Amino acid sequence: MTDYEMMMSKRQAIMKSSLQLDYEQFELEGIAFDYEKMMNDAGYTFEEVQKIQIENHVGQTPLVELKNITEYARKFAKKGFGARIFLKDEALNLSGSFKARRAAISVYHAKKLGYKGVVAATSGNYGAAVAAMAARLKLKCIIVQEVFDSNEKNQPEIVEKARACEAYGAEVIQLSVGPELFYEFLLILEETGYFNASLYSPYGVKGIETLGYEIAEEMLRKEGKYPEVVIATNAGGGNLTGTARGLKYHGANHTRIVGASVDLTGLHMASDHDFNLKSFTTGHTGFGIPFATYPDRSDVPRSAARPLRYMDEYVLVNQGAVFFMTEALSLLEGMERGPAGNTSLAAAFSMAQELPEDFIIVVQESEYTGAGKHFNSQIAFAKSQGITLTFGHPLDEKPGKNLVFPTSGSLIKHKSLDMNQLKMSYLKRYKNHEFSMTELKYLEDELRVNQQTIIEMVGKINES
Repeated sequence: MTDYEMMMSKRQAIMKSSLQLDYEQFELEGIAFDYEKMMNDAGYTFEEVQKIQIENHVGQTPLVELKNITEYARKFAKKGFGARIFLKDEALNLSGSFKARRAAISVYHAKKLGYKGVVAATSGNYGAAVAAMAARLKLKCIIVQEVFDSNEKNQPEIVEKARACEAYGAEVIQLSVGPELFYEFLLILEETGYFNASLYSPYGVKGIETLGYEIAEEMLRKEGKYPEVVIATNAGGGNLTGTARGLKYHGANHTRIVGASVDLTGLHMASDHDFNLKSFTTGHTGFGIPFATYPDRSDVPRSAARPLRYMDEYVLVNQGAVFFMTEALSLLEGMERGPAGNTSLAAAFSMAQELPEDFIIVVQESEYTGAGKHFNSQIAFAKSQGITLTFGHPLDEKPGKNLVFPTSGSLIKHKSLDMNQLKMSYLKRYKNHEFSMTELKYLEDELRVNQQTIIEMVGKINES
């Protein structure tokens, strides 16, 4: 048995020890598990989560109406259309992103259980969020990142995030892209005995529920109604899942939940070749689609991030459109923010033109920006990797080949994915599996389609 195989064989035991959470208690029958029981057994009420966050300068961020961007969108909409666009300015959280909401609960829980430190495997803003909370609660912190390709070239955005982690006192372990990330992560957990501050634990996702709740509460107070649409940039699914749960907890059961990702179709997130051909290191289809159709591919046995349970629509925008909207946010609204939330903003700008002007769209996050996150450094890096930079129609963009910047906001368009195809993709790994009634009920909740539809979908898969 190789070292890698030996480490993988200890995965369940290490996870149990590093989270003190026995996932087996949630298993039902076959593929089914009790998702709501897992979330409820996290041990924190909504009010307790809110209190922990407020005490640590997390949450209660402003919901800002982007009047100038709305006005710009209406230039391209037919009369009576052009929905109002609002932005939940999550860049004002401790550590500069909504990930602080997740980290607040995970790190608090680690402290409560008596762990001496926390470990997180992430190349995103979550690393800085965990590091910042660990600093506040006087815990050790190790962040494991995929940073390099095999030529030791690195993405400026990830380097910026490493800088932020180190600024908060964390030890940052930088790896090349590949399967060694999970091996190293397990090895560190085993050797240190630290807490696994996973993005996908129920603690992390419960932390985001306050975001959706705040949107519902503030919109109801200001406008006397819930927003018609909330758009969440989608990668691993926790952002969308937690936001949707918070909206529903407040009562916004009819708000349409839209996931948005940057279209990087054809680029594999774990490919050494493709790693530096992406101008966005998260919020893209390389994470968004595989984690939506197979949520338990994460670093915990059962992921709390399950976007297909809540997503009404999944839309894609291209890289050039996001860069355009990032600049528009600065020039029209005086808000310089990083690229993650601007993926949803690009989608909102396009969707607003198709919706009545009395409708409200909320872009549910923004993130801080910095040297490596700024679009100038991202575009310069893309050019150094042989990516062609042109102006034209964004839909002509070919991921990994070129960046196409629109010459006008009129060219920014979103593309809707077929939700039934996503659900079929989810079911494909169960080809020729005979489902029990318990499993069908589980899939009914998981995919939001009735059991007869599931049986028909599986029938088509079995015949293929």
